[in-house]
Amino acid sequence: MKRPGDAANRVLVIANLHKSNAGSTAREVERYFTLRGWKPTVFSFEGNPQSGVEYEGYDLIVSLGGDGTLLYVARKAAALGIPVLPINLGTLGFIAANKTDSWTEAFQDWEEGRLEPSARIMLDIQVEREGESLGRYVALNDGVVSSQGIAKMIRLCLNVNGDCFGFYRADGLIVSTPTGSTAYNLAAGGPALYPEMPAVVINPICPFTLASRPLVLPASVKVDVVIDETRRSGAMLTVDGQEILTLQQGDVAMFRRAERDALLVVPPENMFFQALRTKLGWSGDGHA
Repeated sequence: MKRPGDAANRVLVIANLHKSNAGSTAREVERYFTLRGWKPTVFSFEGNPQSGVEYEGYDLIVSLGGDGTLLYVARKAAALGIPVLPINLGTLGFIAANKTDSWTEAFQDWEEGRLEPSARIMLDIQVEREGESLGRYVALNDGVVSSQGIAKMIRLCLNVNGDCFGFYRADGLIVSTPTGSTAYNLAAGGPALYPEMPAVVINPICPFTLASRPLVLPASVKVDVVIDETRRSGAMLTVDGQEILTLQQGDVAMFRRAERDALLVVPPENMFFQALRTKLGWSGDGHA
């Protein structure tokens, strides 16, 4: 990537038109970058953004939407080492931390070298059936192995670094990054991790045994989830809540730390704690 501030730098603006003000915000962002000597390209989409845009050759990507838009963009950008500046147009925007009225501050701090991108680990997820590959995915938030049926348990074997840790009879298992720890993992009773920690969370969903609790492990571990028994429900892998693969008994979902981190141009680290307080209501007891 060329150095920030180079007049030849190119920026790709991805706008999710499902958000009511995405179109007008994209035009404002385009004008802003043009005035600063950058070369902006705007790609707008409604529904599925799977095709129609190439990411190679850009020095920065701006994500206009909510956390879901950012998850899609980050999976594409990370493999190319391109930083992403997310601007929140959604309701929560926990990961997409920049606001429409203040995103230029984060951008200018990054462009002028005062702000380093936040490096977020990602998961490389491969699925095998009888030794043959079924698919390979990258996740910024999480990979979830679960039953397909509503409120139907499956039996899963969890292997850590080649050793069998144990079996879970549950609705499923969440394997989450620190970035994704405040999403499905948190809703399922797991811990919130500092987003730049090199760690993963393994969290059972509605386990049959109450002694089953979330595990926080180093990001270097090799986690394999084996579909041991599905009964009548079937099973599936869900990646970042956006990609789905149907599984069957004997399939193995292998989770590893991806070679490249996602690089997010977001406000300084204390914004994480502010987001916990203001967006999740973790204000503590003011009278303690």
